[in-house]
Amino acid sequence: MPVVRDLRVLLRPRDFRRLLAVRLLSQGADGVYQVALAAYVVFSPEKQTSPAAIASAMAVLLLPYSLVGPFAGVLLDRWRRRQVFVYGNLLRALLAVGTAVLMAGDAPDALFYASALCVTAVNRFVLSGLSAALPHVVDTERLVMANSLSPTAGTLAATAGGGLAFAVRLVVSDSDAAVVLLGALLYLCSALVSLTMAAELLGPEGEPAQPHVGAALAGSVRGLLAGVRHLTEPARRESAWALLSMTLMRFCYGALLVMLLMLCRYALSSGPDDGLRLLGLALGISGAGFFAAAVVTPWAAGRLGPGRWIVVCAASATLLEPALGLPFATGPLLVASFVLGLTTHGAKIATDTIVQSSVDDGFRGRIFSVYDVLFNVAFVGAAAVAALMLPPDGRSVVLVILVALVYGAVAATMARFERR
Repeated sequence: MPVVRDLRVLLRPRDFRRLLAVRLLSQGADGVYQVALAAYVVFSPEKQTSPAAIASAMAVLLLPYSLVGPFAGVLLDRWRRRQVFVYGNLLRALLAVGTAVLMAGDAPDALFYASALCVTAVNRFVLSGLSAALPHVVDTERLVMANSLSPTAGTLAATAGGGLAFAVRLVVSDSDAAVVLLGALLYLCSALVSLTMAAELLGPEGEPAQPHVGAALAGSVRGLLAGVRHLTEPARRESAWALLSMTLMRFCYGALLVMLLMLCRYALSSGPDDGLRLLGLALGISGAGFFAAAVVTPWAAGRLGPGRWIVVCAASATLLEPALGLPFATGPLLVASFVLGLTTHGAKIATDTIVQSSVDDGFRGRIFSVYDVLFNVAFVGAAAVAALMLPPDGRSVVLVILVALVYGAVAATMARFERR
């Protein structure tokens, strides 16, 4: 098969394999760390979990991606990327050890969240640097395939890391601090693998004349605003509507995830360990929905058009989300996890396609930076809204109906735009 042949060729260069190993270890550690945080905040027997605590944890995990992400490139163009991987992962290993100490010592929540926030903020630099370094280890012919393989492999590594964290937490040790220390070890391994590459290998090349950091940051802000203005042009209206639709669907997914966490912790389980198992099962089923979306969406969007596929995804969620969610029973909620994984990721793939095809190349990077900010801020905002609405056990008819109405509004608005 041509794809297998190309993959073999791609994996031949030693430096690409090493860079890929840095990514796999780093994102695997991310998966371990994030699951450990969720388990500590939601499923610690000594903690009385609240929706507000979950919202705080989501803000810690996602806001750095939104606030730091658009500006990471400004500094990455000034620092040796190999050094970013070495020192960034060493710093995260040390911070993760600090998080474990705070967990074991029952420290104030403010210190715990500050430590976790620092770990996830550094992560944005490492991920951006990994993408920027690829052209230095792959020839131009294989760059498209490398760009497809590396992020996908990283996502799988993060998923595997999360699964490993669940296994350690449930089978080996019931200590969240021990799981965080496992993440710290993986960060350290990623730093050590980075050291096997030459310091100059990954760029940036030369010492180009660059503005001061302050001017560069201000330029980044102006670039983002220019990207937003670009979306308001008549030829880009489908992209604007698709981005708005995806933002609202991400909001719905985030609100329902907080509700699921509370239900797993209290209403649908006999204790924290039982609830953690149920959450792992639900997230695994939702991941299967993401995979199904990746398989179905190319065919469906090709037949209907990406915009109409977003309508189908939102309309399906409008009907199925209350039907499966209002019983607040384990079986229907697991089915709902699959449905929402499929519809949310299906709509995201369609949105990516619309943006890539209708936005001018000179603005595409900035638009995707705006997209990244909207995507994560919507998730954090959803957690905040859910924190205000959810009762202690997570059963909220009002939230389920509100989310269904938002899905319905997305479907109706996109359908009207597509007809026009």
